Amino acid sequence: MSKPWFAPKRYGYGASLPISWEGWTVLTGFFAGMAALAVLPERFLPAPDAALVRFIGIVALIAGLVAIARVRTEGGWRWRNGKN
Repeated sequence: MSKPWFAPKRYGYGASLPISWEGWTVLTGFFAGMAALAVLPERFLPAPDAALVRFIGIVALIAGLVAIARVRTEGGWRWRNGKN
């Protein structure tokens, strides 16, 4: 694997904060996408359709962030209890 983008959590399972500019870019893109989903669907679609687009968009953004973080976390995702 190339350079990791996210640090592993010290306790628990998963990733912590980004440790490279690529990780920060992914996280910033995630938050920008969430902000866009909060505003844009209502401007272009009727209410029932906007809610569906918003729901699908949120699920897609979260799944994408989790998939990228899982692949790019230093040492992979596994349970950690604070010891090395």
